Amino acid sequence: MCIIRLDSVQYSYVNRYQTVEALENVSCSFEQGKIYAIIGKSGSGKSTMLSLMAGLDLPRQGDVYFRGQSTRDLDLDQYRRDQVAIIYQSFRLFPLLTALENVMYPMELHGIKPRVAKERAQDYIRSVYLGKDEFNRFPSMLSGGEQQRIAIARALAMDTDLILADEPSGNLDSATARSIIELLADLAHQQNYCVAIVTHDREIMDMVDVTYQMRDGVLLQDE
Repeated sequence: MCIIRLDSVQYSYVNRYQTVEALENVSCSFEQGKIYAIIGKSGSGKSTMLSLMAGLDLPRQGDVYFRGQSTRDLDLDQYRRDQVAIIYQSFRLFPLLTALENVMYPMELHGIKPRVAKERAQDYIRSVYLGKDEFNRFPSMLSGGEQQRIAIARALAMDTDLILADEPSGNLDSATARSIIELLADLAHQQNYCVAIVTHDREIMDMVDVTYQMRDGVLLQDE
């Protein structure tokens, strides 16, 4: 089932010297139950594409459709809060909260009672192959791979069907990076998430269902 679709999307911005055409007539779709890679060099437009999918901005032309509705017609604050989970290269965990509290946080924002949020957070952390030893550790006490797994658990706690990951393995060694991509693939295939990963790492192409190549704002699909 298609969950998000880009239709003839164009996006440009003005820097100090010129107008930059970041995306040019981009059209593609993303389905639940699949994991996608958007691969390209720095400055190719892939992160711009992800930001439009995340509702952080709107296209200059064309539309991004979420479940058939243009993001132009959505309350973007509500969309970002309720419909999409974002995983960042830098993890963005709260340093003064434990791993468990970081995962509980989005649930408590949605009004879930602390006892219930705690039980669910423990389940989410276990689902990313961590255990009770990590529950009460602060981010500074976790390895890079463990921090990224907690960030993924927090994304799961948002209870959405769409996970967008911006260079989720960029700060990790190759073995840990591969385990993170495998985990995201399992979430797509076994729990019916739609997972879209922005990366410059071509080595993950054999681990995803669909690969898009971004070159100077033009999107190409690998066969």
